[in-house]
Amino acid sequence: MNRARQADLHQRVLLLLSTARDTELTRELLARSDIPAHVCSDSRELQHELARGAGAVMVTEETLSSSGAQAVLAQAIESQPRWSDLPVLLLTHGGANSTVVGDAVAMLNNVTLLERPLRVQALLSAVRTALRARNRQYEIQEHLRELEQAHDAEVMAVRRKDEFLAMLAHELRNPLAPISNALHVLEIDDSDPVRRATLRTMMKRQVVHMVRLVDDLLEASRLSRGMITLHRERMELCNAMRVAIEASRPQLDQGGYQLEVDLPETPLLVDADPVRIAQVFGNLLNNSVKYGRRDGCIKVTVHTDGGQAVAEVADDGLGIDRETLPHVFELFTQGARAGGDQQEGLGIGLALVRNLVELHGGTVEAHSEGRGQGARFVVRLPLASSKSAQPSTPAPGKTLSSVAPEIRVLVVDDNRDAAQSLALVMESMDLAPRVAHSGPEALRIALDYQPHLILLDIGMPGMDGYEVARRVRTGDGAGDPVIVAVTGWSHAQDLAKSRAAGFDHHLAKPADIPRLTALVDEIRSDLMSARMH
Repeated sequence: MNRARQADLHQRVLLLLSTARDTELTRELLARSDIPAHVCSDSRELQHELARGAGAVMVTEETLSSSGAQAVLAQAIESQPRWSDLPVLLLTHGGANSTVVGDAVAMLNNVTLLERPLRVQALLSAVRTALRARNRQYEIQEHLRELEQAHDAEVMAVRRKDEFLAMLAHELRNPLAPISNALHVLEIDDSDPVRRATLRTMMKRQVVHMVRLVDDLLEASRLSRGMITLHRERMELCNAMRVAIEASRPQLDQGGYQLEVDLPETPLLVDADPVRIAQVFGNLLNNSVKYGRRDGCIKVTVHTDGGQAVAEVADDGLGIDRETLPHVFELFTQGARAGGDQQEGLGIGLALVRNLVELHGGTVEAHSEGRGQGARFVVRLPLASSKSAQPSTPAPGKTLSSVAPEIRVLVVDDNRDAAQSLALVMESMDLAPRVAHSGPEALRIALDYQPHLILLDIGMPGMDGYEVARRVRTGDGAGDPVIVAVTGWSHAQDLAKSRAAGFDHHLAKPADIPRLTALVDEIRSDLMSARMH
């Protein structure tokens, strides 16, 4: 029963009066005042209609004693929920002096006595008062239902948070275990170069996995606070799908999946952020790898439907049960896994997919016939209009051509292991790093050492990285170095604060070594150009 129909039932007056004439006159009187009424022929019909819903009941002294209505009303009132107090309008001849009326008042609680003969306005006033009181009861019922739903949602959120924290601990322990084992083996004996190379490769792989987990957590934080921004440009949608497929190729090959790709020959242009759209498709492909059937098939299709570009990713794997399907795009939602060979995750990927697609003005849907029936995800994005979005341009920063002919590097981090390891990376690039573990120490070394490049942590106790950068920029005698933030703070507002403080570049920890290498190569190139001139 829909809400509107239920509301009509809650506003009606059930009539069980002594004579057919009284019943019809009362019903017509109520109808002329826009008060719905239902005539009950006997106590059995009254019982049935009470179960459906009523705003009030109007009975006479005679029907209470002769038709069994009093027993029906007593049973209904006894079984009503705590919020309910059904109004009963009792038409009498002798007021409360009657034994029947006295018993009714004692048994039925919320009884209004209307002594006959009764003026029309008095009757209507009594009915309206009873219905207003009843309506207030239904409002309390709705409020209690909302409170219960909110409580259930809170309990579910706490449960998901606990499950997420347990999963996060499990996910972080997975890569830490092989790293710890490899370090133990190297500590005992690191003389075998082949074994050293194998262990280094393994540790690097596990570190990359941990970095991906941390990146997912940062994305979840941005998602929950609505801080994801887009850099739109006119792009070809199939290119983003190809990028996603290429990035997911190792997982696809490892699981033995057969990938079927159907892309149109005609370009599908959308106004979108290419990186984010590739991320959407990559998350959907990774989801199919996680929950697909090993050695199964994953199908990727891109086509148009009216003014929309449609991308579908389907698998023949575990599928999604009916209970999980409505919540599959909610943050930290995890589908059940079969056996022990399914990959783990944090329940972030699909929530990010929905958020990113909706930011682009599109929609995403999940379809599944149930457990073991596979799943299909459908993304719809509006095709580009005649005017393309202008690609965003990054804020201008310091050019690396201002670096002096000799490369000197200062690494600043209050975490000694982080500082020392980054300094070793700089040494591997034939640079000459020095290390500081606090803001004041960094300023003292910078004044004496005159570095050309400062790799600076932000979240240090006392004088933080922002203050160090500001003091270097305001002429503390440290020259004019290129300052790069190497920090765990990497939200959009963190990048804005670092630019305002005088940083030239902003790298999230752990620092992207290939990007650092490219940075150093640019410095070397500028050095060579300076020497040639």
